[in-house]
Amino acid sequence: MTFDRSPTALPAGYRGRPLTADDRTALLDLDTWAFPDPHAVAEFDDLPLPLTWERTVGVEPVDAADGLAAIHASYPFSHFPVPGATLPTAGLTWVGVHPQHRRRGLLTAMIDQHLEDCRRRGEPLSALFAAETAIYGRFGYGKTADDQRVSVPRGAALRDVPGAADHTVRVEHADRARHGDLVARLHRAPGLPVGPAGINRPGWATRETEELWESYWADPKSFRASGRESLRIVVVERDGEPRGYATFRRSLDWQVTGPRGTVHLGDVVALDPAAARALWGVLLDLDLMSSTDPFLLPVDDAVMSLLVDPRAAGARVTDNVWVRVVDVPAALAGRRYQADVDVVLGLTDSRLPDNAGSWRLHATAFGAATCERTDAAPDLELDVRELGAAYLGGTSLAALGGAGLVTERTPGALAGAGAAFGWPLAPACGWVF
Repeated sequence: MTFDRSPTALPAGYRGRPLTADDRTALLDLDTWAFPDPHAVAEFDDLPLPLTWERTVGVEPVDAADGLAAIHASYPFSHFPVPGATLPTAGLTWVGVHPQHRRRGLLTAMIDQHLEDCRRRGEPLSALFAAETAIYGRFGYGKTADDQRVSVPRGAALRDVPGAADHTVRVEHADRARHGDLVARLHRAPGLPVGPAGINRPGWATRETEELWESYWADPKSFRASGRESLRIVVVERDGEPRGYATFRRSLDWQVTGPRGTVHLGDVVALDPAAARALWGVLLDLDLMSSTDPFLLPVDDAVMSLLVDPRAAGARVTDNVWVRVVDVPAALAGRRYQADVDVVLGLTDSRLPDNAGSWRLHATAFGAATCERTDAAPDLELDVRELGAAYLGGTSLAALGGAGLVTERTPGALAGAGAAFGWPLAPACGWVF
């Protein structure tokens, strides 16, 4: 695909430049302006930065006297899970503008530069977590995944799973030297969490750089929220082989009626249903605790089916990963589909006009796909934002059509494409990047 577009220029009086480790203090100062934080910048010396510096860009006033005006960066996900495959993806992150420099076009210029950088690096997708959900749709990002926030009462009854009792359990201080390889290996295992062979969980990004892993394992006391303890880990094993793990921190609240502690979960990973049942059986029965609160739990996580009374968990659904399709043919041909499909998509894309026009997508169920430009009339018409929303299989094209965001020109095309774009496991990412 040939790209022909120049990025939006920065407004007069500003210039952009690559940032390096020497800019650490200025970057952190800008970040605490964009995202208010109770810690002084100097306190961040205790924490490693997860950034990949060669992908980190700053914007500053031309006179440079006032420090950085804005920043953005991205993480290199070389194996970002999409339905049935992986694709190189830029994880857009650390996007911030100083309050003094808002409403001047800096964000627009930075996003345009980011999209151009994606194309230059051969990354057909950009993904992000949205701090403010109203912002990124206008740049072509679609909400492609949800997660659920639950609070499961201690001792909540779980349904039995054959083989769960065959597991042994280790509950330990989390330590990179002891657990680093185990965590990295299980987190990126195919089908995580709890998926049949060959059926992966789209969006389930793993940490691919040393900087991200350093940040994951860092545990300074001054950065623990609300009286939480140091990082702990539960490992479930069968015949000496790790089959699942969860990281957690407890906080304790003594009340007149007794202890009311909370288990704050991080990663929760299991390789099969029996391991999931064994793992959750431990997490829901820790002494002095009254509830277990997972973070970024996929909407179809095993625990919601295992709970005898799922209503007691008080599930609330919120947005998870957002996706922007940067290179339409590479993105559509790079994933798999759960039904045969032969459809012409008529796309609009105001920021990357090369994506606009008619594209014929042809694929067999769970097999190879092709996507080529065509002069044929479109069967469906939609914006690249809706394509991003449907891309990982968690948002129904038919539902978008019901909202008037996808227009059906050929009868039956919406139902057929909607079935093909779906996926057996709901998309989700288990950590905020």
